[in-house]
Amino acid sequence: MAVSPSPPPSAPQPSRVLVVDDDPDITQILSRYFTSHGFRVNTASDGTQLRQVIATETIDLVLLDLGLPDEDGLSLTRYLREHWQGPVIIVTGRGESVDRVVGLELGADDYVTKPFDLRELLARVRSVLRRASPSPSVVKPAAPVAGEHRRFAFDGYVLDTQSHGLFSPTGESIDLTTGEFALLRVLVEHANKVLSRDQLMTHVHGRDAGPYDRSIDVQIGRLRRKIEHDPARPQRIKSIRGAGYLFSPSVQRL
Repeated sequence: MAVSPSPPPSAPQPSRVLVVDDDPDITQILSRYFTSHGFRVNTASDGTQLRQVIATETIDLVLLDLGLPDEDGLSLTRYLREHWQGPVIIVTGRGESVDRVVGLELGADDYVTKPFDLRELLARVRSVLRRASPSPSVVKPAAPVAGEHRRFAFDGYVLDTQSHGLFSPTGESIDLTTGEFALLRVLVEHANKVLSRDQLMTHVHGRDAGPYDRSIDVQIGRLRRKIEHDPARPQRIKSIRGAGYLFSPSVQRL
């Protein structure tokens, strides 16, 4: 009896990026560039269009300009964090570091300053998407291989690297942005070791920290508000003066 051949494995779907900018030249340039690198691209010129696209399309990542005509990009960042779970990269022409810090405080995963290099922006997008979701083209083993740890326990919390979840000692799920998850994972995997800002930036964002880059400090502050009894007197994520940060709990690798 003839055996029907197995269907070929389906190719992974291209990631879909939403570019939100009121400058048609920028949206056109980004659309062409990301499309040429295998992405599917949607565009929006204001907050109203952004909401419409998010409500009707499956979007993997948002590139969000801050200087939009109808609504400030920081307000839209807050809206996305409250109503949508995907990663957000702020693309800003504002030179003030306060805008970047506020954007990260509101939950953005990264930021890029205009004028930007297209190759760097592409690398940032790919890096954030890798942190947000493992590549679908990779076939995961049915059971962990030797040396591979998918869950980490500390002080009653459980960090699940497969589901990108953090669970409190009472079993409640704690919401983390992709950037917060990546940072906490690095800290947990290097527990009781002092890591500098540069080391954390390289681990989390794949790049060196500039002299005025405080994005790691912002994300550390957000994590402390989620896992510390008193964020003003942190006992789990400690600041080491002049050196960086230390994750102090004892970590069990499950």
